Amino acid sequence: MNLVTQVFAVIAALTHIVVGTLERFFYDRPAVRIFLTTSAADAPEVTLWRSGVAAYNVLLGLGLVAGVTALHTGDVTVGRTLIIYLCAFLIASAIIFVVSFPRLWRGALGQGLPPALALLATPLF
Repeated sequence: MNLVTQVFAVIAALTHIVVGTLERFFYDRPAVRIFLTTSAADAPEVTLWRSGVAAYNVLLGLGLVAGVTALHTGDVTVGRTLIIYLCAFLIASAIIFVVSFPRLWRGALGQGLPPALALLATPLF
């Protein structure tokens, strides 16, 4: 995989790891809630859901890191497979997210644009 694909895969990974960390450990701060949801309102009843989404984001990011690492340690097939699958997954998730919550389009863009650019830069063979 070329450098452009890898850079955008790493950007997508870092985005999801940072957002997952914010969701799980710093959501009690109004500035974080505004950043993530455009509202300072808290909804303690969704703590369990938020924790699950946070884990999902961190694990997706770590999967992309694993894919890039696999590329650089000689396991190109595993690296390509992880990167292509996870980028496609993130793009599909971003589309579902923006359709479900149009007012959060910036979050969907942050979730979907880096992996979309990674896939667009990926050579087919």
